[in-house]
Amino acid sequence: MTQEDLTPAEAYAAARRRAAEQATALAPFRDLYDFELDPFQIEACRALEDGKGVLVAAPTGSGKTIVGEFAVHLALEQGRKCFYTTPIKALSNQKYADLVKRYGPEKVGLLTGDNSVNSEAPVVVMTTEVLRNMLYAGSQSLRGLGYVVMDEVHYLSDRFRGAVWEEVIIHLPDSVTLVSLSATVSNAEEFGDWLDTVRGDTEVIVSESRPVPLWQHVLAGRRMYDLFEEETDHGGRGSARREVNPDLLRLARMENSRPFNGRDRRRGRMSEADRERERRQRSRIWTPGRPEVIERLDAEGLLPAITFIFSRAGCEAAVQQCLYAGLRLNDEESRRRVREIVEERTASIPTEDLHVLGYYEWLEGLERGIAAHHAGMLPTFKEVVEELFVRGLVKAVFATETLALGINMPARSVVLEKLVKWNGEQHADITPGEYTQLTGRAGRRGIDIEGHAVVLWQRGMDPEYLAGLAGTRTYPLRSSFKPSYNMAVNLVDQFGRHRSRELLETSFAQFQADKSVVGISRQVQRNEEGLEGYREGMTCHLGDFEEYARLRRELKDRETELAKQGAAQRRAAAASSLEKLKPGDVIHVPTGKFAGLALVLDPGLPAGRSNGHRGFEHADGPRPLVLTAERQVKRLAAIDFPVPVEPLERMRIPRTFNPRSPQSRRDLASALRTKAGHIVPDRQRKQRSAAADDREIARLRKALRAHPCHGCDEREDHARWAERYHRLQRDTRQLERRIEGRTNTIARTFDRIVALLTEMDYLRADEVTENGKRLARLYGELDLLASECLRERVWEGLNPAELAACVSALVYESRQSDDAVAPKLPTGRSKAALGEMVRIWGRLDALEEEFRINQTEGVGQREPDLGFAWAAHQWASGSGLDEVLRETEMPAGDFVRWCKQVIDVLGQIAAAAPREDSTVAKSARKAVDGLLRGVVAYSSVG
Repeated sequence: MTQEDLTPAEAYAAARRRAAEQATALAPFRDLYDFELDPFQIEACRALEDGKGVLVAAPTGSGKTIVGEFAVHLALEQGRKCFYTTPIKALSNQKYADLVKRYGPEKVGLLTGDNSVNSEAPVVVMTTEVLRNMLYAGSQSLRGLGYVVMDEVHYLSDRFRGAVWEEVIIHLPDSVTLVSLSATVSNAEEFGDWLDTVRGDTEVIVSESRPVPLWQHVLAGRRMYDLFEEETDHGGRGSARREVNPDLLRLARMENSRPFNGRDRRRGRMSEADRERERRQRSRIWTPGRPEVIERLDAEGLLPAITFIFSRAGCEAAVQQCLYAGLRLNDEESRRRVREIVEERTASIPTEDLHVLGYYEWLEGLERGIAAHHAGMLPTFKEVVEELFVRGLVKAVFATETLALGINMPARSVVLEKLVKWNGEQHADITPGEYTQLTGRAGRRGIDIEGHAVVLWQRGMDPEYLAGLAGTRTYPLRSSFKPSYNMAVNLVDQFGRHRSRELLETSFAQFQADKSVVGISRQVQRNEEGLEGYREGMTCHLGDFEEYARLRRELKDRETELAKQGAAQRRAAAASSLEKLKPGDVIHVPTGKFAGLALVLDPGLPAGRSNGHRGFEHADGPRPLVLTAERQVKRLAAIDFPVPVEPLERMRIPRTFNPRSPQSRRDLASALRTKAGHIVPDRQRKQRSAAADDREIARLRKALRAHPCHGCDEREDHARWAERYHRLQRDTRQLERRIEGRTNTIARTFDRIVALLTEMDYLRADEVTENGKRLARLYGELDLLASECLRERVWEGLNPAELAACVSALVYESRQSDDAVAPKLPTGRSKAALGEMVRIWGRLDALEEEFRINQTEGVGQREPDLGFAWAAHQWASGSGLDEVLRETEMPAGDFVRWCKQVIDVLGQIAAAAPREDSTVAKSARKAVDGLLRGVVAYSSVG
C-alpha cells in the first residue's frame, strides 16, 4: 500500500509512529550501520531502551554483538558507564579496536590483566575476571556504571572459569542493566528465568535462523556429496523434512559390506562383475589428503576455509604438507601485501628471536595464503593470521577448536577432518553443540550468499549419525558454579555468613538443581497418593496388617540371610576340599557338563598355595585339570563343585602321558574306568537347615501365628497390596534422599569451606581476620596455598627469578600425563621453597579431606605443578628465548601465555604480601619486570 492509498487517518497515524521512532535512541543508532538490523536485534534494542535487561541467544555470526554495541550507545547518551566483558583477551582486544574506531580512544578503555589502557573511560572493555575482582574490591570505577555487556555468556558452562560469570551476575548492583549475549542454547528460557530472578525484568530473545544459509557436505574420494537431499514438502502439509542423501547411505553400506577374500581372488573364484564392483568401490571411497582438500575447495570457489584439526601438531603438519605440495593461493600482489603487514606487525619482536619462533617458515606459508592457528602459537602470530584472514590474504587456515570461541574469523567454508577429539581424558565424539559451534564459522554475512560445512569421509562413518549432529540443536547451558576460598572470604567480608549463604543459593547452579528437584518432588507427591491407595487395599478388619506385613518381611529377610550364609559355607567347604586334591586322585564331579568320574591331572591351586605340587596357579580359586571317563581333558571351575568332593581312589599317572594325544587319553581313561568304574560315590546327605534351629525365625513365626490378621480369609490379597506398598515406599524414600542431596548443595559446600577457613583462622564468625584479608586479594585455583605460603614466609629472601619459579607452580598445568618424566627444577633456594610448597599442599589436602571438600567436584586445591618452574626462572634471570624454548621444548605461544599468568599472580602477591619486614612484595614487582620482556612484553594494544 503506497502513501497515496492511505486514508487521512492512517497517514496521520503512520506519521505519528515515524516521529515516535525518530525520537528514540535506536533511530540514530540504526543510522550507524549500512544494513538493516534484523528483527531480533531491533526487539532486543527496544527492550534495552525500555530499561529491561536482555538475554540474546543467536547463532555464531548472526550479529548479536550489535545489541551489546547499543548498550554502549545508550550509556554514552545517558552520561553513564558501560563495561563490555569478554571471556578471552584476544576477543577483548578485538572489541576494543572496534569501539575505538567508532567512538575514539578518549572514550574507550581496556583492562585485561596484562593491559590497562584509559581504564577510567566511560566505555571499558575487559575480561570477565577483571570485573569480578573489581566487584569484590569495591572499586571506585564502578561508580556511574549503567550497563554491563557479557559477551559469550555461555562460558559459564566452562568447568574451570564458569563460576566467574555467575559471581558477576549475582554481585552487580541492582541499578546496572545486564546485556547477556549467548550462542544458541537449548535452555535459553531456563537461563532467562534465572536472570529474571536475580537481576529483575529480563527479556529473552532467541533467534534460530542463520543470516547466511549453511549447506552440509561430505567429501569422499573425488566427489563432494550433499549430506541432505533437497528439502521437500511431504504431502503438501507445509512440514519440510530433510532426508539423508541416499548416495551417502549406499556408500556407507558398500564400505561396510563383506570385504573380498584375497584367497578367493587367487583361486579365481571372483566373477568379472565382483572384480569390477571392488575396483569401483576402492576408487570411490578414500579420504583425500589436506592439500587435495584445499585444491578441491579452491576449484569449487569455496575458499577462504577453516579446517578444524583437533591437534596443534596436526595443524602445523597440515601447513607443511600444503607447502611441500607446492600449493599457492596468493598472487604476487597479495604476497607483497602480506609481507608488508607481517613486517609491520612483528617489528617489535627482537630480531634474534625470529628464528627460534619459526618466523621465516610461518611467513612463507602466509605469503602462499596458508596458516595454522592454535594456542601454542605466539599471540602476535595468531593476531596476524586473524587479520590476514579477514582481509582475504590468507585463504586456508588449519585450526584447533579454540578458534571457534568468539574470535571474529568467518569463512566461506569450514572443514572437519574427524568427528572425534581428545577431551583431556579420552578420545570422544564431538557433541551436537560443538558441531554447531565449529560449523557456525561458515558463511560471511554481507559477503557470501551461503556457507558450506564439509566433513571428510572417514572409514566407518555413519551418515545418519552425522545428520543427527548437523540437525540437532541441543546445547544446554549447565552451571559450573562452585564456591572457592577467595569467594568465601570476600562474601563474608561484604555480607556476613548468613547473607552470603543466601546469595549463593541464588546461583544458577542451585536454580538448576532446585528445578530438577521440582520434577522429583512431583513424583514423590504421586507416590504418596499411590501409597494412600495401597494402604486402603491392605486394610484388614481383624487388626493392623501393616504390622503383620512387616513381620512377614522380617521373616523372609532372615530366611534369605541364612540361605546366603549356608551357600557361602558350602562354597567355602567345596573350595577347601578342592585345595586338598593331588594329581592322581580319582573324584566324582557332582554337577555340570562334565559330571561323573574324573582323574585329577593338576589341582590348579590358587596363587601362593602349592600343596606340595607345583602346578598352574589361579588367582580366582582352585581350578583342577581333570581327565574324564569319556577321554576329555578339561579344567573345571568352582561352579562344578557345589558340595565338597572326596577322593574315591588313587591312580598313578604315567610320566609319558600327553593330554594332547588322543591315544594317551584313551589309554588312561580306560584305566580310570577299570580302577574306579564300579565305585558308587556316597550320596551327599542333605544337611539340616540352619533356619530350623534359628531362634529369631522361631520367634517371628510364633509372632505371625499369634497376630490377629493371620486368620483373615483375605490375608493373601492384603499381603499383595502390602508388598506393593512396601516397594513404593522404598522407592519414595530413595527419591526423598535425592531431593535432600540436591537441595542447598552450594550452601552446604560453602559451609564446609567456611568451617575449614575458621579452623585455619581466616574467619572468626562474621569477621575476616588479617589472614583472610590477604586471601581476599589472591584469585586463582591455588588461592589458599598462595596465602599459606605468604603466611609461613616460604618465599622470604628469594630473589625475583626464584620467586617467579615458585609462583609458576600455582598457575601452570602440564599437558602431559601424570607418569611423564620429572621436570627440570632450578637449584638453590627456589628448589627448597618449591619442596616446602608441596609439603603445605599435602597438609591442606588432608584438611580438605577432613572437612569433606572434594576436588573432583571442582572445589579445593590441586597439587602444585612444577613443570614451568625452570622456564620461569631462566626467563626472569635474563636468558634468551632460544635457550629457554629449546630446553623446555615448549611452543612459544604456551610459553608466553604461562608467563603472563605468572605475571598476573605475581601482581596479586605484591598487593597481598606484608608491607613490613618482608622482601616478597619487592621481589614480586622485580620478577614482573624480569618476565615482562621480549616476546612476552609485546602487545598488539596500547
